[in-house]
Amino acid sequence: MHEDITMLLIELGAVILALGILGRIASRFGFSPIPLYLLAGLAFGHGGLLPLAASEEFVATGAEIGVILLLLLLGLEYTASDLVGTLKTQYLSGIVDFLLNALPGAAVALLLGWGPVAAVALAGVTWISSSGVIAKVVGDLGRLGNRETPVVLGILVLEDLSMAVYLPILTALLAGVGLAGGSITLLISLGTVSIVLFIALRYGRVISRAVSSDNPEMLLLVVLGLTLLVAGIAQQLQVSAAVGAFLVGIALSGEVAHGARNLLSPLRDLFAAVFFVFFGLSTDPRAIPPVFAIALGLAVLTALTKIATGWYAARRAGIGTRGRWRAGGTLVARGEFSIVIAGLAVGVEPRLGPLATAYVLILVILGPLAARYTEPLVSRFTKTKPAPVEAPAIERLDDTANSPT
Repeated sequence: MHEDITMLLIELGAVILALGILGRIASRFGFSPIPLYLLAGLAFGHGGLLPLAASEEFVATGAEIGVILLLLLLGLEYTASDLVGTLKTQYLSGIVDFLLNALPGAAVALLLGWGPVAAVALAGVTWISSSGVIAKVVGDLGRLGNRETPVVLGILVLEDLSMAVYLPILTALLAGVGLAGGSITLLISLGTVSIVLFIALRYGRVISRAVSSDNPEMLLLVVLGLTLLVAGIAQQLQVSAAVGAFLVGIALSGEVAHGARNLLSPLRDLFAAVFFVFFGLSTDPRAIPPVFAIALGLAVLTALTKIATGWYAARRAGIGTRGRWRAGGTLVARGEFSIVIAGLAVGVEPRLGPLATAYVLILVILGPLAARYTEPLVSRFTKTKPAPVEAPAIERLDDTANSPT
């Protein structure tokens, strides 16, 4: 027993230290650490260079907590009024986003003979952009004040909210629930989301005051405990633990949400990194080469469909031509949600894990490049003078001039 604990501590210490070093390397070169975390998992997993044994069960639990914290922090970013407002103004763009980006994934799964459940899963993998990667890219490029940025954020909000419906459906399908059972699960999910949005709109301040505390320790314990409790109950109802955590985040607002974000962000970063490593651990690196060509083709196709999505959404919002291309390029990156979905569905189709790993590795690297260079490249080939990168204020004025009044 003593030797088991010793090995557990040594392995965990080595993994966490390695993650810290990889994170610093990624930060130094200005890109997302997600691909490095996945590669670390592949190196330490079954078939890798140095398989872990003692800490695998602990890492699996940490990965579950990582997903819950990812969704909680995502929910804390939004208020119920933000979500309702976005639904009213950008629902058509959300529908186009789904059709252009989910259907290619579903079609590839069916063509490969993986079956309808895997098709639903791969549709989610190719549909959802990475909010974390995109937020960092927008900040790094100095585009927070650009006119197309609210359009990009609106698409991300719709995608995040749609997960509250999509994940319960996928969970029910994976559990082998029939049509009747799946319909009940969907109704429970829709009802739960509607009720939480209503309560958050009507009584959000009351809930936040009840949870609020001037003591950071008490606030951390209450919010984290409430989130894990609700996530567990949601999982028991087959609504998905991640959705439960997301709804808790939406229900909290104001100073409580701000305080909880500050307290939980370091925990989120730690356990999210563990989650990406765990996904890599569960993927045999020898299974990637056979599906790499498919992943590459799917990545190129869905990069183009994301660009088309952003272009359409920005056009609806009256953004100028260059702003439309910037919006499209910004949406290309996939990341955390794609891995979450693939992790849920890997049991129904073993090849889905390696395909999703390769797919995310490609697009999490290609995404920042697409965000930076899509508009200049299009401008060059269409003989349009590109906006100067070093002067975002001039770009915004130019977009205003190009947009209809």
